[in-house]
Amino acid sequence: MHTLSQLKSGELAGIEHLALSDNLTSFPLEILSLADSLEILDLSNNQLTSLPEELAQLKKLKIIFASNNHFETLPEVLGQCANLEMVGFKSNLINQVSANALPPKLRWLILTDNRIEVLPDALGERPRLQKLALAGNRLTQLPSTLAQSTNLELVRISANRLTQCPNQLLSLPKLAWIAFAGNPFSQSDISIVPVPVISSSSFTLQEVLGQGASGVISKAAWNNDQTTFPDEIAVKVFKGEVTSDGYPEDELQVCLKVGNHPNLVQSLAQVNEKGYLALIMNLIPSHYRNLGLPPCFKSCTRDTFPQSFTLSIEKIAKIIVQMEVVFEHLHENQVCHGDLYAHNTLFDDEANIIFGDFGAATMYHMLTEEQQAQIKQIERRALDHFIDDLLSICAPSEGHLSLRLSAEINKRL
Repeated sequence: MHTLSQLKSGELAGIEHLALSDNLTSFPLEILSLADSLEILDLSNNQLTSLPEELAQLKKLKIIFASNNHFETLPEVLGQCANLEMVGFKSNLINQVSANALPPKLRWLILTDNRIEVLPDALGERPRLQKLALAGNRLTQLPSTLAQSTNLELVRISANRLTQCPNQLLSLPKLAWIAFAGNPFSQSDISIVPVPVISSSSFTLQEVLGQGASGVISKAAWNNDQTTFPDEIAVKVFKGEVTSDGYPEDELQVCLKVGNHPNLVQSLAQVNEKGYLALIMNLIPSHYRNLGLPPCFKSCTRDTFPQSFTLSIEKIAKIIVQMEVVFEHLHENQVCHGDLYAHNTLFDDEANIIFGDFGAATMYHMLTEEQQAQIKQIERRALDHFIDDLLSICAPSEGHLSLRLSAEINKRL
């Protein structure tokens, strides 16, 4: 994080990535002095309501973040930024999005947790669009022009007011990750066998084990002797009312619907108190670790891996077999995970996996048979990417085996 004084003193001359969070109420024009170098501008967590027309002078600007501000309109000057690819205005007060605000090279648009009711048709006229995050708005429909978004790979439209399944998305050739729970068209009245409801006073949270868009997972200890549940547990405490993937309540219901499976994190109980929603789960053994890392700015929708990380073809094959079984289990229960990635997968030295993070998961039994088949096909693409990503980290000496395994998998599809 940088400071306004550093910017004004000229200390930041030549930097490519600027991050300012200083309760700003207006755009510091000194930022324009960085026009020859600045590629990433992060103005999140301020009190901004507008951006100046001069922003277009930042000719090298590729990424702008302005989450947690007070914008009511997506600034139209963004559309004048010739090289801008990534726009993130999460958790503002935005209710107006003009076609003029969409830059021509738009690849990644994040407008989660705003007040948007209508999106312009021009959104489907941005041919490079790959990632679209719109959860937690007031949308009643999506532009029909999104049927033209042939490069769109990830969509988040949960927690809106969509009354019909957006069919213009379901036939997109590259769409692989979709989340749409918490809309009128996806409401469910089926009876799900619940897990026991317990009090948050039953346990004490200990060290944080991890966190994602929807909540924080911690190790926990029971406050009294237990006979019902395992001694070692983990607790996921959900964040707020809406996350980048949708409503916490929907995630909880999906976790219960998929039930138990040896390769899934097992749900044991829930807490459902005012202002406190949590899921109690089996504690995953400490020797499990993350299989991958989340996408980066460059990869956009594809997983990344630590440098020099490789796996033997034998372990890759074992992981793939397990994930294919998980995939079939989910879709037999008419659940789309929506976030099928290596970074949501834990593995051990024997290549046993545990798959988790259901924040983007959606039940889809309420859709037509054709729509259900399309949803499964969409997630099959995610599984294909998962497989491709694993094959990319195959030990170099086994490259020929990687090609053979890839050919065998393709025959099965």
